[in-house]
Amino acid sequence: MSTTSRRVRVFRLKREDGEPRYDEFDVPADQATTVLEALRWIQVERDPTLAIRHSCFHASCGTCGVRVNGREGMACVTPLPGTGTVTVEPIANLPVLNDLVVDMAPFQERFVAPHPIVRDSEVEPGAHPPEGIARYERFEDCIECGLCLSACPVAATDDTYVGPAALAYAQRLLEEARGADREAILDWANADNAAWRCHAAFECTEACPSDVRPAQRIMALRRELRGHREAVTP
Repeated sequence: MSTTSRRVRVFRLKREDGEPRYDEFDVPADQATTVLEALRWIQVERDPTLAIRHSCFHASCGTCGVRVNGREGMACVTPLPGTGTVTVEPIANLPVLNDLVVDMAPFQERFVAPHPIVRDSEVEPGAHPPEGIARYERFEDCIECGLCLSACPVAATDDTYVGPAALAYAQRLLEEARGADREAILDWANADNAAWRCHAAFECTEACPSDVRPAQRIMALRRELRGHREAVTP
């Protein structure tokens, strides 16, 4: 597989500098090179001060989300575009901490409580885990990467909007309440900055790397809210 040089233009922001800028690097790459591999090469070979975030290398941890030529993606599985200058920026609608690293706390604070990371998985009545396994656990589909919030045109203009990931999670709780207070969730979703604030652009579903389909879940949440209104209206 032949290797060529590709120009990568990277967003930079250091708090001590105060002003953002873009730095350009010529990166050796082939058809299989990912954006994360290109960024790691820059960090190792050209600029060790470049701040990036990554962990699993297979799009399951949600930590390496970026925008590549204006589109959201997980850097570890996004191929480096083969033509022209490639611009890599942090995900949008969250505060930038350092270069491509954003503060995820405002994203996580949007979620309705309770918000468990893992939960006990369901098993058939009478079934038991294999020897040596105390219990089954499973992760929800959402990897909390923030790509849906970055892609959302409403979040770009309204920082009070709870966003697609939080709304999709609320709908999932209604689907399978696991002891949560349904009335409290419906009240939360019915607020001015929640389900009815969505403009149904479906950019969140396009950006989601885990097939959560947040836009479709928001539409399902709205159906729940309409049904709830009809049920309580005399």
